[in-house]
Amino acid sequence: MSTRHPWTRWTDDRLLLLRFKDLGITLEGTWVQRCVDELHQELDDRGLRLKPHVWVSDEWFSPGGVSGFAVPFYLLHPRLMKLEKSQLIEIEGGTYHECMKIMRHECGHAIQHGYQLHRRREWQRLFGRSSEPYPEAYRPNPASKRYVQHLRRWYAQSHPDEDFAETFAVWLHPRSGWRKRYAGWPALQKLEYVDRLMHELAGVVPSHRNRTVVDPLRSLSRTLFEHYTYRRAIYSVEYPRHYDDDLHRLFSDDPRHRARPSAAGFLRRHRADIRRIVSRWTGEYQFSLDQVLEDMIGRCRELRLRVAGPERQLLTDFLVLLTARTMGFLVGQGRRDWIAV
Repeated sequence: MSTRHPWTRWTDDRLLLLRFKDLGITLEGTWVQRCVDELHQELDDRGLRLKPHVWVSDEWFSPGGVSGFAVPFYLLHPRLMKLEKSQLIEIEGGTYHECMKIMRHECGHAIQHGYQLHRRREWQRLFGRSSEPYPEAYRPNPASKRYVQHLRRWYAQSHPDEDFAETFAVWLHPRSGWRKRYAGWPALQKLEYVDRLMHELAGVVPSHRNRTVVDPLRSLSRTLFEHYTYRRAIYSVEYPRHYDDDLHRLFSDDPRHRARPSAAGFLRRHRADIRRIVSRWTGEYQFSLDQVLEDMIGRCRELRLRVAGPERQLLTDFLVLLTARTMGFLVGQGRRDWIAV
């Protein structure tokens, strides 16, 4: 690939000035194309005639009324994945497993559009009305069993269309074991409905086959810098600095301790226990706590802090700190457990 694209050897600063349309990348021959092929095979195995068309754009999305979806540009080349990680910390869909999870979700949208499923009364009874406006943010209940849990952040709870797409994705996965996994959950009723509905649609030609391609990469004149400036603003990946004094009291940036474990790694290792314990102490959702914890971990990484004392005592001290900081934040700023759509 490096011989085809001169930008593979460019610095990040230079690459960010490139326009999307000038990247010159295509889906063919990439590992993402293999994911598309596997998705189509899963649909074949279920007897479904609709095979979503897939194109490259700036992010994951399935436009309303279109029986296909877009995949993000950065997945098509290792250099672009590296840039994505440097700009947004993580790579959404960056592994084969995660890419397939997102594709099954987007395929759910395409199936809904192609067969106009949202017009059915039973669909509306179980999932709600597709015409319901998308919220700018949603507040999930992590403990709810009315929704499947597929993509992160309890995405099924954001909108009826997302609820269906998530339910379809769980149903489509050949090894999800959804009957056992969701036994006793109200969400099982939705899965059983999808199972009946897809058996009904097996071999049926879609009634609304719209193969429009929206915002293909070759048409986008924005630069990568403009794209990431916008994305960083949405996801607020700049970590707040008001934790610095507390973190410096617990951890060390002294060069003498550079061989010690990183504070960020230490907190990540104990993350689940920290969330559980502080949730019990405060009565707050673990999700709320995780947002504050994520800020602290990110700031520890930026400050290059190290573990310099006994880990057991540090963990106890951090539990107290997170409890105090979380309660202070929630009282002073309002609840944090809202997620931007």
